[in-house]
Amino acid sequence: MSIPIAEKRISEFEKMGFGMFIHWGLYSQLGQGEWIMHLKNIPKTEYSKLKETFTAKDFDAEKIAFTAQKAGMRYITLTTRHHEGFSLYNTCGLSTYDVIHSPAGRDIVSEYVTACKNYNIMPMLYHTTLDWYDDRFEHDFDAYLQYLRDSVEILCTNYGEIGGFWFDGNWSKPNADWQEDKLYSMIRRLQPNAMIINNTGITARGEIGNPYIDSVTFEQGHPKPMDREGMKKYVAAEMCQTINDHWGFGKEDFDSKSVPELIESLCSCRKIGANYLLNIGLEPDGKIIKLQEATLEEIGKWIKISGDSVYLGKPTHIKGEDKDFALEYNGNIYFYIHDLAVEAKEQVVMGRKTRNGIRKFSGNIAKIKNIRWIDNDEPLSFSQNTSETEINCTGYPYGKSLVVRIAKAEF
Repeated sequence: MSIPIAEKRISEFEKMGFGMFIHWGLYSQLGQGEWIMHLKNIPKTEYSKLKETFTAKDFDAEKIAFTAQKAGMRYITLTTRHHEGFSLYNTCGLSTYDVIHSPAGRDIVSEYVTACKNYNIMPMLYHTTLDWYDDRFEHDFDAYLQYLRDSVEILCTNYGEIGGFWFDGNWSKPNADWQEDKLYSMIRRLQPNAMIINNTGITARGEIGNPYIDSVTFEQGHPKPMDREGMKKYVAAEMCQTINDHWGFGKEDFDSKSVPELIESLCSCRKIGANYLLNIGLEPDGKIIKLQEATLEEIGKWIKISGDSVYLGKPTHIKGEDKDFALEYNGNIYFYIHDLAVEAKEQVVMGRKTRNGIRKFSGNIAKIKNIRWIDNDEPLSFSQNTSETEINCTGYPYGKSLVVRIAKAEF
């Protein structure tokens, strides 16, 4: 058996490495997460009144795309319609439950796609497959699926080239016939270069589900290495994760992940060649939450220091200790070193349990000419034999701490 060759759209997707997820809808006005309608059993007649107060007055697609670019993100996935059933695009007569019929009165998806292209960001479109608003979902499923396909067809035809479609909700009816082939074949016909992704949810991470699928998903959980031996098609992998505890805006959610934790999550994804899709939940009026914007900016600074191996590095047979790992890019090996200490007296340095010195990597590696930190070009001493390489990793100078530091080995 052998590993199939990735189709161009899939290989290009893998090279993007890091993306922004955006959850925003009527639920944002309630500030209690994106599932509030379902969890609080809010009647549809009451919940739908939120459409009349949805102004999007501070939604700035250009600023969002610029923020993603500064963060080192190369694509964005926007919720065009979430489970609440409200659409952020012009549904062209399919429904009045859309942004055009709200006080916003403008096509958010159109603005978003244009801004992404202005900043060389690939636009991806999230679309729910379940619907808490449309009665046909429960009472005339075939008619509902036609409505779903008609909705996605609008997204395929009215916004130019789209990078991909990210579906979510099939897990709500695990035994139903979702007629996926009809949906996916239409996308492939109208958007031949678009990625097709369908989230398998927390309970089925890493499952493929349909031959049209181009990437598996790992929701809120670090991805496992993909075993592609004998596959008929090369399939990518992507982990999606929240910055705090909600996908949508939570006005009393203070449990935000730290910059070091998010950097390590990005690295754990790239270790196995998976993408990292990090979510932000916009405020009710469309603004980016200040803390989340600042967090993304800090990650972007780390990526700028760390270089192209974050995007283009490929997993290798080389095994590190604990969280350490190695990627191959452009004929060189990049060693990702975690938990180094600042080299200073204990009186001035407090922090996590860290260590400097020898880090071991197992695996047959060609004869190395030199190893250097990529952030300051400092040479590192090392030793090699046929099965192991040891690198003497120096710590950070006072005033610097990169969380994960990368050393480049040249041959």
